[in-house]
Amino acid sequence: MTATAGRIGKADPAGAVKTGQPVASRITERLGGGLVRVVLVLVGLFWLVPTIGLLVSSLRSPQDMSAGGWWTVFTEPSQLTVDSYQKLLENPDITNSLVNTVLITVPATVLVVVIGALAGYAFAWMEFPGRDWWFLGVVSLLVVPVQVALIPIAELFGNIGLFGTIFGVILFHTGFGLPFAVFLLRNFFAEIPRELLEAARLDGAGELRLFARVVMPLGGPAIASLGIFQFLWVWNDMLVALVFTKSGTQPITVALQTQVRQFGNNIDVLAPGAFISMVIPLAVFFAFQRQFVSGVMAGAVK
Repeated sequence: MTATAGRIGKADPAGAVKTGQPVASRITERLGGGLVRVVLVLVGLFWLVPTIGLLVSSLRSPQDMSAGGWWTVFTEPSQLTVDSYQKLLENPDITNSLVNTVLITVPATVLVVVIGALAGYAFAWMEFPGRDWWFLGVVSLLVVPVQVALIPIAELFGNIGLFGTIFGVILFHTGFGLPFAVFLLRNFFAEIPRELLEAARLDGAGELRLFARVVMPLGGPAIASLGIFQFLWVWNDMLVALVFTKSGTQPITVALQTQVRQFGNNIDVLAPGAFISMVIPLAVFFAFQRQFVSGVMAGAVK
C-alpha cells in the first residue's frame, strides 16, 4: 500500500504539469478551429476583391464605369456585357501580345525545368572534379539582381542580333531562372535513397535511363513547383520585356502599359486585357497548388 501510495504521490506532480499543458493545447485547438478558418476565409475573400472588381469592370461598358463603381452591378446586373472582350479580340496589339507571352513563357519554363533537372541530378549523384565548388558558384548567382545585367546583356544581344527578339527574352529568363532551379532540384534529388539508384544501376540502367525512369518520376512535386515559379515570373514580367522587346515582340504586360500611355481612357480594352493577363497565372497556380507546396517544402530543407 505504501509503495502504491508512493507511486500515486509521484504521479501527482506530473499530473499537475499535465493539467497545465492542456490549457495551451486547448487554446491552440480553439485558435486552430472554426474561428481561424472563418478569419482565413475572410482574408481570402478580401484578397480576391481586386480580381472580382477587375472581372466586373471588364464586363461593363465605359459609360457605366464612368457613372459609378463596379459594385453598382450588384444592384443593376443589366450593366454586364461582353462587348469589351469582343473589342479586345479585335485589337491586334493585344492579341499579338498574348501570343508573344505564350511564346516567351512556355519555352522559358520548359528550358529551365529540363536544364535545371539535369544539372540538379548531376550535382546530387554524379561525381566529377570540383562538384561542390561548382554548385556553390551556381547558388551564389542567386544574389545577382536582374537589374545589374540588363544593360550588359542588352549590349551583347545587340551585337549578336538577338536584341528585340523573342528568342533573346527567352534566353534571358532561362539564364536567370537556372540558379534557383538547380538549387531547388539538387536538394530534392539528394533526398532520393541511394539504395534505389544503386538497384537501378545493378539492373543495367545508365545515367540517362536512371534519370528518366527513376529520378524524374520521383521529382514530380519539385519539378511542378519549379515550373509554377518560373511560369509566374516570366508571365508577369514587365521589366525584362520592356528592355529587350520592341513592337511586334512585346508580351501582354508591355502591351497593356502601351495602351495606358497612348490611350488614357481606353478602359474597355485595358480591363479585359488585364483580367486575362491575371487569370491565366492564377489558374496555373491553383491547378498545381498541392504540388507547389510539397515541392517547395521538400526541396528547401535537406
